[in-house]
Amino acid sequence: MNDLSPKKERGKLAKWSRRGFIGAGVLAGGGLLIGIGVRPGNPVGALGPKVASGAGEQLVNSWVKIDADNIVTAIVPHCEMGQGAHSVLAQMLADELDAAWDNVRVMQAPADGTYIMSDTARMFVAPFTLNAASWIEPTLDGLFTQIGRLADAMITGGSSSIRSTGQYQMRIAGAAARKMLKSAAAEAWDVSADEITTRDSTLFHEASGKSAPYSEFASAAAEQPMDHSPQLKNASEYRLMGKSKARTDIPAKIDGTAEFGIDAAPEGLDLSYAAVVRPPVSGTTVASMDASRAKDMGGVLQILNMGDFVSVVADSYWQAQQALGRIKIEWTQPESAILTTDDQFAAFAAALDEAGEEGGTEAAAKGDAAAALAGAANVIEAEYKVPYLAHAPMEPVNCTAFVKDGKCDVWTSTQVPLMARSAIEKAIGFSKDDITVHHPYLGGAFGRRLSSEYVTMAVRIAKATGYPVKMIWSREEDTQKGVYRPADISRHKGGLDADGQLVAYSSIFTQRHDPAEACVPAMYDIANTSVRVAESGLHLPFAAWRSVDHSQQGWFVESFIDEAAHAAGADPLDYRLAMLGSSPRHAAVLRKAAEISDWYAPRKDGTGKGVAIVESFGTIAAEVIEVDMTGGKPKMLNCWAVCDAGYVMNPDGFRNQIEGGIVFGLTAAMYGEIDIAGGAVKQSNFHDYKMLRMDETPAITVAIINSGDVPVGGAGEPGLPPAAPALTNAVFAATGQRLRELPIAKQFA
Repeated sequence: MNDLSPKKERGKLAKWSRRGFIGAGVLAGGGLLIGIGVRPGNPVGALGPKVASGAGEQLVNSWVKIDADNIVTAIVPHCEMGQGAHSVLAQMLADELDAAWDNVRVMQAPADGTYIMSDTARMFVAPFTLNAASWIEPTLDGLFTQIGRLADAMITGGSSSIRSTGQYQMRIAGAAARKMLKSAAAEAWDVSADEITTRDSTLFHEASGKSAPYSEFASAAAEQPMDHSPQLKNASEYRLMGKSKARTDIPAKIDGTAEFGIDAAPEGLDLSYAAVVRPPVSGTTVASMDASRAKDMGGVLQILNMGDFVSVVADSYWQAQQALGRIKIEWTQPESAILTTDDQFAAFAAALDEAGEEGGTEAAAKGDAAAALAGAANVIEAEYKVPYLAHAPMEPVNCTAFVKDGKCDVWTSTQVPLMARSAIEKAIGFSKDDITVHHPYLGGAFGRRLSSEYVTMAVRIAKATGYPVKMIWSREEDTQKGVYRPADISRHKGGLDADGQLVAYSSIFTQRHDPAEACVPAMYDIANTSVRVAESGLHLPFAAWRSVDHSQQGWFVESFIDEAAHAAGADPLDYRLAMLGSSPRHAAVLRKAAEISDWYAPRKDGTGKGVAIVESFGTIAAEVIEVDMTGGKPKMLNCWAVCDAGYVMNPDGFRNQIEGGIVFGLTAAMYGEIDIAGGAVKQSNFHDYKMLRMDETPAITVAIINSGDVPVGGAGEPGLPPAAPALTNAVFAATGQRLRELPIAKQFA
């Protein structure tokens, strides 16, 4: 891959943790760790009462529990929000453990700080340590556990569960537990551990004919030393990894016994329900409130003016919501000068204008793009615009809270339970030791549940009332007063030589968050590249949205590459291939996409195929979309996707995630738009924030390439970034109309 020297601007966790490195006396830059030697050992004694308190249960190491019936339970630190992470993480652990899959169960790790993921801290702070020498591994693991604890690193996001926790904790835990079980059996049988084999949760000593289930030696195994860098299996030895094993969470979701945050009904507690309304314009507060028409309504228990929001607590959510609608609230005047969507885009344009040809902050550079543009035979330019987007998870925002006698319990769907706990600590002044976060399933998130403002709201209501309260946001409340993917404008210039080769690439835009490399076309052989950021403020609050910056940058970059191909008079897929000489994995993915989509076949009049390729979260994804434009607007017929994630642990689950990302991306491309009017969000529910319907969704085919000895990539997000550019490029192929603004549907209304 080409080295464009991207200037990394990491997220808050990484920035904070680097300061933590210095405070801890750690020199990270050269990979040498100085002054810290925390070795976590095998803390089963402390963890056992929390996760293995049942009769006959034994914790072998932090992640592996075995009971008297030889049931193996994988203790998983990530949340399950429909992505299948619980099952695949258990699958990875079970394979290294040689456990019988039918007898494997999954347990959500408690959100009390004992199950900090050191690998999460390592992935986001110092990824070079992930392949450290075995002798220093216990020190590194202990170090990053401490850093993770300080940074509340129990996070589900960034398509990181499988490629970080799975690879660097669950597999190691399974292999270590297997080694501990073998050592325990070897001592009991007075044989060498090397003579013992394992299969289907059973230990065998062939020479003596002895065998025993894992459960027989679970307690003795827990006393064995734990190897923090055991020998892991290679792909030829996998029994479970790489196979499409059934997900462990599906049966409960089918029969209705699965508990999501909104289902939480704390045992023995008589719940009340809270509805809330926040200011229509972010940053404003309650100026006055008249609740006279609501206070005597049936079921109403309390009406609370919390300053930054108003809440009604009632016997049922419906009663609370109806009463809330009868309260007259005056809000303070907003200070923001941005009152409309046009105002926001005008602010972006002003920042880009001010930056001009040389201003802004350099994100990546190679060669001399300015000189190459000046000497190019043909210079092309384009400007692209994308709107704000909401997350719109199916499960409404909710949190159940009970604050009593200095203790606080919450039940909520969150991607960051420990960060939620810290937010509660700050909001009500309780010690973390007195706060318990119960962590059920999530009914979707897509980044929405990385924030904790709804958790602290529920806790403040519960503290004010003195009794347990389930707070639920209406769909309107979350759509209009939530957190959003940023809008943006991106301007591009390309210089083509006499043969049509792209010799210069320049882009400038206003929003750069994570991942830092999303804006860099690093896979392409372009001799001269300049990528800059002209920062401009956002009127609406920002939150990570599925695939984060790749969702915008994938469309910007791949749309412009398509424009360059057209300017060169070249086939857009061939044009890309010609620039992938230094990126053979990308080229292989693109060739496979051409093959399965029958790219070079003659096309019917009024139809077109578009292509895009984006690498995100360690996975290379190319997509081809076919559209029919004979009806005057895009009708998506087919989508072919090819993905190289290094090695796919569960092909069926991986395909499901890629398909979901494609549908999510096409929904945004076709319909997604959050508008501002009077400083507030106009859209309110699914009638005006539309989702892609089944009859509009193309037939989707997903092909997988396992390229071998490379880091494992993610699945939840990489399917999304190529979707929008493949679609708009297909529209161009069919009509000659280049779409440079999203969403698409309003341009064909």
